Amino acid sequence: MRNFVVLALLGLTIYCLFDILRSTRDERLGVHKLLWIAFLIIVPLLGVLVWLGVRWSRRTVYAEISDAPATKRPERLRSSAPDDDPEFLRRLDEDRRRNTDGPPSTS
Repeated sequence: MRNFVVLALLGLTIYCLFDILRSTRDERLGVHKLLWIAFLIIVPLLGVLVWLGVRWSRRTVYAEISDAPATKRPERLRSSAPDDDPEFLRRLDEDRRRNTDGPPSTS
């Protein structure tokens, strides 16, 4: 049983380590990655619990923001895919209309 607890803590620590490395500055509450990693390694159980708590709270905040209308979302949370961009779709429709309404080509 003790081995299971040690393996579970090791697995959670490794998960949190990679999660910290992939996180943004805002997700880390402005704390540098190396400080989070040091805290995680020095105090593994507390570090894991604190990191998971911070990540859970940040994801909750992002979920609330993403439920807001697109015009009120911060720029970093807006979709960057072209098929979700209304401006891109409008220009695409205009280009298609220009190409179909243009003069016939001579061959």
